[in-house]
Amino acid sequence: MTVGVFDLFKIGVGPSSSHTVGPMVAARRFLLECPDLEKAQRVQVALYGSLALTGIGHGTDKAILLGLLGETPPGVNPGEIPTKLASIADSGKICLAGRHSIPFDSERDLLWHKNENLPGHTNGMRFTLTYGDGRVRERVFYSIGGGFVRAEDDPPTAEDAGSTPAPYPFASMDELLRLGRRNNLSIAAMQRANELAHCSPEALDAGLDTIWKVMSQCVESGLNTSGELPGGLHVKRRAATLWNTAQRNSSPLPNDAMHRVSLYAMAVNEENAAGGRVVTAPTNGSAGIVPAVLRYFLEECRSPDPETGVRDFLLVAAAIGLLCKRNASISGAEIGCQGEVGVACAMAAAGLTAALGGSNEQVECAAEIAIEHHLGMTCDPIAGLVQIPCIERNGMGAVKAITAASLAINSDGSHHVSLDQVIATMRQTGSDMQAKYKETSLGGLAIHVAAVSQPEC
Repeated sequence: MTVGVFDLFKIGVGPSSSHTVGPMVAARRFLLECPDLEKAQRVQVALYGSLALTGIGHGTDKAILLGLLGETPPGVNPGEIPTKLASIADSGKICLAGRHSIPFDSERDLLWHKNENLPGHTNGMRFTLTYGDGRVRERVFYSIGGGFVRAEDDPPTAEDAGSTPAPYPFASMDELLRLGRRNNLSIAAMQRANELAHCSPEALDAGLDTIWKVMSQCVESGLNTSGELPGGLHVKRRAATLWNTAQRNSSPLPNDAMHRVSLYAMAVNEENAAGGRVVTAPTNGSAGIVPAVLRYFLEECRSPDPETGVRDFLLVAAAIGLLCKRNASISGAEIGCQGEVGVACAMAAAGLTAALGGSNEQVECAAEIAIEHHLGMTCDPIAGLVQIPCIERNGMGAVKAITAASLAINSDGSHHVSLDQVIATMRQTGSDMQAKYKETSLGGLAIHVAAVSQPEC
């Protein structure tokens, strides 16, 4: 595997990894690769397919501007974003990469091609820089899910360039299981060894601890913030109110732990919908499931070594997510929400099973159950906003992950359908799915529920 745990778990901002994080990264990368930036006179960005259809609701326009300013998803301060964007609108200028100011008009320089796709992926962007002497530099980028970005002219093996060979390379779950049996190692141990091929043990543990810290902070922020989410749907944040109610009153149902888990997940995705700081897991739209189940592990499972448990959880979750990315997709615009919430559920189920001491076969079983019961899930956000049904889907996905882990760890790990088979099925199902159900807001709930009219692009 050439993509690692910190590629899959990326610190960024909401509301979307593919429509916010990816475009921000692409815009900044384009400028950093342009020579003679101080001689530029105009920059223009054209958005295609899903980016154009749901870009306003997903904040793609804002992300592009921030990237052109030189901001990065982990580095930008969410609280400063409105001021930065207002400055561009008020002045009619943008400071490219923080170095060179030129005129900029969003109506003229941001183009939305809703009825056109570029050949490489439905999330396509074309950047054009015009110089004072008439030269033009143009490049196409694709945001391929989870904040990953690929340039049109990148070689297919770009991720491999300069990478240190992993001691336990795997391209399928079957290979990973065979490696585990041959070397008598857990999935967590093998994924850790692969990560240590390009970083120190101290850096790996510190990075994993930071990922969990940001996730945990996001849960806490969501549980303590009320109000209305932006975008015009007038969706009220519910996690904080429901959390406060749960703290005061016992539920008449014997499922308090499951109720809390669903609130943890919803809290994260309300933060995401508000443009707050989140961790892709594997995407922003599914960012609540892994942290919710991790918090459940720490609060309910009484682990004798919670620190190691958290790290193993994240390593194993990453291994499952990387297999899904490699052999199917984690892009809602490519295969629907089965590739986001479904994959996140599988990652969390596998991580929890591993943290509880489950065998490699039980880890596979948990991940397979989780994805199998999300097959065919569409991505149909109302008004192009990452709110309905996304927020509740994370709450339900977290509960499903725990159920899948419970089923797996209380069995011997044997099952009829392999994880590789269900990932292949997810890929094929996504390929067969009509485009209107893949993050376009042209089908499903997006057209059957009354919604606010979106600004014309």
